[in-house]
Amino acid sequence: MSKEIQPALITESENPASQNIDLMPTLEIVSIINNEDKKVALAVEKVLPEIAQAVDGITERLKHGGRLIYFGAGTSGRLGVLDASECPPTFNVPKGKDALVIGCIAGGEAALINSIEDSEDRATEAEDKIKELNISSKDAVVGISANGSPIYVLTAIRKTRELGALTIGISCNPSSPLITESEIGISVIVGSEVITGSSRMKAGTAQKMILNILTTSTMIKLGKTYGNLMVDLQPLNKKLIVRQRRIVAKVGNVSEEVAEQKLVECNRETKTAIVSLLYNLSPSAARKKLAEHGGVIRKIIQ
Repeated sequence: MSKEIQPALITESENPASQNIDLMPTLEIVSIINNEDKKVALAVEKVLPEIAQAVDGITERLKHGGRLIYFGAGTSGRLGVLDASECPPTFNVPKGKDALVIGCIAGGEAALINSIEDSEDRATEAEDKIKELNISSKDAVVGISANGSPIYVLTAIRKTRELGALTIGISCNPSSPLITESEIGISVIVGSEVITGSSRMKAGTAQKMILNILTTSTMIKLGKTYGNLMVDLQPLNKKLIVRQRRIVAKVGNVSEEVAEQKLVECNRETKTAIVSLLYNLSPSAARKKLAEHGGVIRKIIQ
């Protein structure tokens, strides 16, 4: 490796703390891994201003009919798909062909469960996905890559930026092409991995943390929560039904039995049930009141 590219490839450098890890007892192995993991949150803390800038940009796009679209390869791509898939049940945002948050991975769905390493080098695959999704200036596009240089991700960022989309790059190498070519670059430096080059470890953890912050913060700003309560959740299983009932009871200041009755009356729409309870409205009147305030409970209460 030449001296010119070494500084930009921290994710490929060797970690002195783990050079003889194969000779160590199990407790020492797991302790080293754990000690390295402790560094991740501190690294993310250093890029919070860039993350906040990204959240504000994504929020503006989504407020005006845009979407949040992830492009990644390998571990990074899987993390993007995971984050996107968790938004509909958590925040009741559209999914399927009308999805608000979309995860794109090099190699397609097959790459979610199988390693397709050469897929990250396919520019045409990214171009085809951009056309399929009809990405425009309304959208926010996030490229995710520990290394910061896969052709699939760079092509997605370059082409969508030309289309006017907001482009955000997340990489664990400083001054990587992904960072320099994105409008907002989030360069989270977690250092070398315990196993050299295994960016599914600290780099993957850092990316997961950042994606969590991006979508959660955006959904908060879009009014998908009331305080720290998940008032737009979809009650898709018994656990979520119980959580929904508790939320409505708490915000509506009623018993869980009354909350359940109101949820049934309101077709299990959490926000509708809350507003109906707080203002003694019929479900249809509660829905109308919510619509008048952009679906944000806080605006109604204030």
